[in-house]
Amino acid sequence: MKPISLKIVLVMMALVAITLSQLDIAAAASAEQIDRDAKKALETLYAKSPSAKTMGEKAIAVLVFPGIVKGGFIVGGQYGEGALIQNGKTVGFYNTIAASYGLQAGLQKFGYALFFMTEDALKWIDKSDGWEIGVGPSIVVIDAGAAASMSSTTLQSDIYAFFFDQKGLMAGLGLQGTKITKLDKRLPSD
Repeated sequence: MKPISLKIVLVMMALVAITLSQLDIAAAASAEQIDRDAKKALETLYAKSPSAKTMGEKAIAVLVFPGIVKGGFIVGGQYGEGALIQNGKTVGFYNTIAASYGLQAGLQKFGYALFFMTEDALKWIDKSDGWEIGVGPSIVVIDAGAAASMSSTTLQSDIYAFFFDQKGLMAGLGLQGTKITKLDKRLPSD
């Protein structure tokens, strides 16, 4: 094997090992830990983005995925767990999972929040047996520039998505092809 090829193989193996170890950590999260992390992430998002805070006040519910791990080399995947928060209380737990292929390499961690603006959009996640984003209610991904020009009169979509806390070395964030599924986790008080 040529030295350059061996380096590439070693980097690939390291990325896969790191990704798998992070997925195990994410999968093992308790309901209490997910609840705590989701509420903390939403509080931090509100502090950094007044538009997100305003949207949260108008939303029927917010689904927060505080720590999604995404990694890959040619073939990639991402996984994370989150909480559905309604009127300040966690009412359900969900996971988000996606697979991708193409020119990609790296590992990153990020979070996102989905702001449900209509009852029909909120009902969709429980009606569908695993909701594939891109099928069902319309979703608008909000970036910093769009967030600055938002007002209560411009909020016309069913769901708005805010990404936050992006860290790592992998380009691009998106929701297309992501599947969200309800988890059988409950808080002790439920």
